Amino acid sequence: MTHKEDLSDINKLISDIKQKKLITSYEIALKTEEIVEALISKRNWKHADELMDLIKLCIKFCTECLPQEATATNIMRHILKVIREEFEVVSKKKTEIQSLHQLVTANPNDVLDYTTPLKDLKMSLLDHLSEYKVELETSTDNIATQAAEHIHTNEIILTVGKSNLVEKFLKNAAKKRSINVIVLEQAPLYQGHEMAARLAKANIQTTIIPDSAVFAMMSRVNKVIIGTHTVLANGGLRAASGVHSIALAAKRYSVPVMVLSHMYKFSPIYSASHKQEAFNVMASPANVLPYSSGPILNKVQVLNPVFDYVPPELVTLFISHQGGNAPSYVYRLLSELYHQDDYYL
Repeated sequence: MTHKEDLSDINKLISDIKQKKLITSYEIALKTEEIVEALISKRNWKHADELMDLIKLCIKFCTECLPQEATATNIMRHILKVIREEFEVVSKKKTEIQSLHQLVTANPNDVLDYTTPLKDLKMSLLDHLSEYKVELETSTDNIATQAAEHIHTNEIILTVGKSNLVEKFLKNAAKKRSINVIVLEQAPLYQGHEMAARLAKANIQTTIIPDSAVFAMMSRVNKVIIGTHTVLANGGLRAASGVHSIALAAKRYSVPVMVLSHMYKFSPIYSASHKQEAFNVMASPANVLPYSSGPILNKVQVLNPVFDYVPPELVTLFISHQGGNAPSYVYRLLSELYHQDDYYL
């Protein structure tokens, strides 16, 4: 089996992301899980170590081609941890209850030999991934059902742009609470207009405002509820461009900022503020200054960044399907999602 054959499905995934055939993080997460599940079931790997090396190769390739897209690599990192755990279970190295004597006398230097062939490992992994896929599919609903716990009657909620998760969260809150929503239009794509229309169609009192009015409106807001592209290891965000200014305004008026995020958006990588070319993406300047502007284009450099970095001190709470957690707790969530040996590959 050649490396080219190993990476064919991942190469297709990368191509689909670049060509916008897969747009949302949810679509990317499901597709990645399906690819790895197919790799486990169809490829003729002999032991866990060989399988993990293959997945690590996919992670490295995906990182090189899409350094700003963390969802696919996060899914694969989590599956690496699943392989390690299932290997321990199948090899009977791990018991549900350990005696005090076993805990005291255990040798910390004992290392599992992942090159040991285990005939039941494949079936065990596929069963686990089947459950994991259900978790991915129900994650949005599980987050949305928590809306009534965080939003109270007659509160004014501010959000930005368009997010399917935030939309469902607010609609779920509106079933039990009377709320008002302010939507920032998020120039230059103005996706906030579509978001506002969807909320208004659900009979939610909605107001859309330009991005420049956020500071003036923030004094009237009770909560800021947003989505994010990636949650970084320090509790910071790689969020849509413009979110940083919103978070700063919220901080000035002591308005809590709540971030809705699926667990697969939590990434072990840190902010690379000194390497903005790796952190950010520059979109076409045509959205900011159209080509019809003529000769002026020869004299103006137009930057259209896709992402903002939002430091953890500007975030109040992360809401995932596991509940709410402060930014300082992100390190603990990462240890549950990924094995420390797989943070940097």
